[in-house]
Order: sequence, then C-alpha cells, then structure tokens
Amino acid sequence: MANNNPVHILVIRLSAMGDVAMTVPVILGICKKYPSVKITVLTKTFMGPIFSDIPNVSVFNADVKGKHKGILGLWKLYKELANLQIHMVADLHHVLRSSILKKFFKLRAIPFIQIDKGRDEKKKLIDPKRVKLEPLKSTFKRYSEVFEKLGYTISVNEMVVLSKKSLPKDFVHLKDNQEQLLVGIAPFAAFKGKMYPLNLMKEVVNELNNTNKYKIILFGGGQQEVEILSTWDNQFNNVFSAAGKLSFSAELSLISNLRLMLAMDSGNAHLAAMFGVPTVTLWGVTHPYAGFSPFGQSKDNALLADRVQYPLIPTSIYGNKFPAGYENVMSTIQPTKVVQKIIEVINNNV
Repeated sequence: MANNNPVHILVIRLSAMGDVAMTVPVILGICKKYPSVKITVLTKTFMGPIFSDIPNVSVFNADVKGKHKGILGLWKLYKELANLQIHMVADLHHVLRSSILKKFFKLRAIPFIQIDKGRDEKKKLIDPKRVKLEPLKSTFKRYSEVFEKLGYTISVNEMVVLSKKSLPKDFVHLKDNQEQLLVGIAPFAAFKGKMYPLNLMKEVVNELNNTNKYKIILFGGGQQEVEILSTWDNQFNNVFSAAGKLSFSAELSLISNLRLMLAMDSGNAHLAAMFGVPTVTLWGVTHPYAGFSPFGQSKDNALLADRVQYPLIPTSIYGNKFPAGYENVMSTIQPTKVVQKIIEVINNNV
C-alpha cells in the first residue's frame, strides 16, 4: 500500500508518440488518486507538451542520439536521474536501453518494475496458424500493473483524461458552433499496413464537406503530407489543414477542441483520446485485440478491414508486416461507412 509520504516516481516511456500518449490517462489518474506523488517522465524532448498540464509531473529529456547514446551515455543519464532523488522506477517501455538503466538503479537498491508487454501472446495473436482470435490485455492495463507492483493501484475507472485547452490563436476563427462542428482527420500512419488509401479518404472528406455541417481540420507532418493536405484545403470550402502550421503544443490545443477525430491505428488517435475526444479509428492489418485501442472509446468506434476476405488479419502488431495479397485490405472499409460512423458518433455525443 502506498503511504502519504512524498514519493518521486520515474516513469520511462520513449519510442512512438501513440505509446507515450497512452500513458496520460494512467499517470493523470495516479496523480489524482495519490496527490503526494511526484512523477518525472523520461521521454524524448518532442513529447514534453503531452505532459505539460499534469500537476506534479515534469519531463526529463532523453537525448538517446546524443549525450545519452550507448552504455556510457546511459550511465551519464542514470547519474543525472539519480540526482533527482528518485524513489522508484516504472518502466513502461522495457527495451534494452531501459534494462541497462535498471542495472544502474539496482546499485542504489531503487525499486524498478518493468512492463510485461505480452510479447509471446502478441506473437500468437498474429500467428497465421492460430486457432482463435481473442482480445489481449489493454496497454492501459499493462501500464497500471507496473504502478500496482510499486504499491500504487489504479483501475481503468480511476484513469482520467485531460481538460480541453484554448484554441490556438491562428485557429480561433474555427471555433465550432451549432451550425458547424469541428471534426479532425489524420489520414496518415507510419506504415502502409495501417493507412487508409488516400483516394478513399478524400471521398470521406468530400462527403463530410458537402454536408456543410462540419469544419474539417486535417492533421499531418512532414513535407509530403503537408503538401497533400494543402491541396485538400484548397479544394474544399469547409476543410482547413493544420499540417506544418502549428507547434506540437498548439496542435494538442487544437485537438482538444474537436468534436471527433478520425484516425488510423496511430498516434493521433491516442492524442485525441487523451483529451476525451470521441475517436473513430480505421484498422488494416493490425487489430484492436492487440490492446492498442484509444482510451475510453467504444469498440464500435473501430472500423475493421474485412476478415472474411482477409482471414489472416491481424498479420502484424505494428502494421509493418503483411503477406502478399494483403496490400489493400483497408479498401474493404467503404467511405460511406466511415462517414456514417462519424455522423453517428457525433450525434451521440452532442
């Protein structure tokens, strides 16, 4: 059992933006339930704004490609972290880098609990010879188990989402009203196996645009994505691209004001969900059963590729692997079905 004495917990979660965003409901819930707890999140510099509004939480930047690279760099990182008077460590990443840090923290007998990622279970989930397809433990549950082993229990019902923020100055004119609600669309993903075909997504945008009931905000990053979304911005009168126009912090503020986010099995879905924004997700060769569904969303908000036509789905946990003939699985999700689901979810939450 946790006591009332101030305790400083180091939380390790590097890697992908979506994985980092998924820590928010858990960490925010811990801070609410145990107000004397102080948390430092070890993550990449870019991720800092994700935690900026959580009380008693600070971010320590891991420069894993610079001064914290390699064994000597990790030793330097450990020494810097030790100076923060860490009492215990919640490793929500559990990779080689964090396992090396674990050995260093053991020198001071500091409790260090690592997440059970369920690697064997996930291998069985994507095994084409599997007998049954059954849901695995959610990532939120896996995160909470780490804190529980440190003495800080947190149930899914005790997890909390972030509050809505003020609209960025350049987007104040897009504040929604009863005539036009703010809808976000993030059409890109890190891997082809998770990305809805752009020609079909453009049909979704067109149908929503033609209703004149929504102001559609497009999200993306990188020069190519910015250019594609810019052309859509110019083509449709109710469409506005935010790609390449905002800092990450301002982009989060904009996302928090959405009435709905449409995204892939990707980081943007988790960024929206951490603000409690209703989120519709599209799934290709990955599957919600792997435990990466956005926080607090109905399972009905996930639109899946046709497993009758493509029975080997899921073929990958991360969307980076799929067998020959599975390149176009997401084409089985019809644009009209996506639009219908968006309208249904919005109407149920207005």
